[in-house]
Amino acid sequence: MSDSEQAVTKPAGVEKLEEDGEIAADYLEELLDIADIDGDIDLDVDHGRAVVAIVSDDPLDRGLERLVGPDGEVLDALQELTRVAVQTKTGERSRLMLDISGYRARQREELLVVAREAIEEVKEKNVNLALEPMNAFERKVIHDAVAEAGLVSQSSGVEPERYVVIRPAE
Repeated sequence: MSDSEQAVTKPAGVEKLEEDGEIAADYLEELLDIADIDGDIDLDVDHGRAVVAIVSDDPLDRGLERLVGPDGEVLDALQELTRVAVQTKTGERSRLMLDISGYRARQREELLVVAREAIEEVKEKNVNLALEPMNAFERKVIHDAVAEAGLVSQSSGVEPERYVVIRPAE
């Protein structure tokens, strides 16, 4: 294989994630057309997930906010519908993440602050620390930050009261 061929070789699984993203993008484009909402779709792969973002070029356009809803409830529902659309096409469960108008990106930044504070407390006091209940997206952000810091975490409890427990590394 030549150097240029090696440079474009993708890790195993990335092509599947990109396919999931393309299917999701098609589904969401149809939804935007039906709802007569302007938005562009960006695709990425991050932390082993297809990431689909609906964005607007116009910072004054608030049309996408309707697709986020209060506390991201509409966004969560659209993400699940999009996952079902992908699963229907591929026959496999999708873990894709949907972001609309940067809502999840802003939420991720806020969660990283919570994670850093919790990680510091666990390191300083060498104790287990249970966080407040969170949805699956929020828990995933915390788990990723904890793993990156070299600590251990696990989810406990039953939805909608599932929460993350952070422990010192063993």
